[in-house]
Amino acid sequence: MMPLKGLGVVVTRPAHQAGRLAELIERAGGRVILFPTLEIFDVQDMSPLSGVIDRLEQFDLAIFISPNAVNKAMNRIRARRTWPQGLRCAAVGKGSGKALERFGGEDILVPQGRFDSEALLALPELQDMAGKRVVIFRGEGGRELLGDELIRRGAELTLVECYRRGKPVGGDAGVLLKQWVRGEIDAITVTSGESMRNLFDLVGKLGQQWLKNTPVFVFHENIAEVARELGVEQVYVTPAGDEGLLSGLIEWRGKTRERA
Repeated sequence: MMPLKGLGVVVTRPAHQAGRLAELIERAGGRVILFPTLEIFDVQDMSPLSGVIDRLEQFDLAIFISPNAVNKAMNRIRARRTWPQGLRCAAVGKGSGKALERFGGEDILVPQGRFDSEALLALPELQDMAGKRVVIFRGEGGRELLGDELIRRGAELTLVECYRRGKPVGGDAGVLLKQWVRGEIDAITVTSGESMRNLFDLVGKLGQQWLKNTPVFVFHENIAEVARELGVEQVYVTPAGDEGLLSGLIEWRGKTRERA
C-alpha cells in the first residue's frame, strides 16, 4: 500500500534530523523535498556546559529539552566522564527520550500523549521537588515555563545552554519556488515555531503567497498558532513525532481522495 503515492512533501527538519521522517514518507509512496529551515550550532562559550558536566553527580535530575540537547550534551559528557549512578534523566518529548536511550539511558521520564513542558510537569515524579537539584539542558532562548515551575515547586535549578539555532546558510529557495509553480508541492511538515518563521522568511514574498495556500502539518498546537499568525490557511495538527506527522498526512490524503 502506498497511501502517499505521488504526494510531494516538504520536510523542513534540520538536515541531520530529516532522515527518519523522509524515510517514512518515501515508504508510503510520497516524494520528499528536503528544505531545512533550521541549523544547529554550538554555543559560542562552551565553558558553562563543561562546568555542569564536571559536577553532574551533584544533581538529582537531568532534563533534556530536545534531541539536539541530548546529542550536544551527551557527546560532550562522554568525552569528559561517565554518567553518574543515581542521576535520573527526563525528556520533554519522545524523540529526546529515544535519543537518550541511544546513549544508554535507562528509566527515563517521558510524558505520554502530549510532548511538551506542561505534560512533563504533570508527571507524578515532578510534583514534590522541594530540595531537588535539577539541571536542564536546552538550546539558547528556550521557553522558561518548565524552569520557572520547577523553582516554584521547590527545586534548585541550573539551566545550561548547549546549542543555538539559526537559519541555514546557502539554502536555495528558488528551487522550492519552481516546484511550487510546477505543482510539485502538496504539503509541508514543520516541527517547531522557529522553523515555521524561518520558512516564511526564507521563501520571500512570492513564496509566502504559495505557502499560505499549501497544507502545513505540525505536531503541536503552539506551532500551529505560529503558522496561523503568518497567514497559513490550511494547518493540520497531527499526533506527536515523525510517525504522527506521517499518520496526519495519510489521513488528510485519504480525505482529499474521498472528496475528489
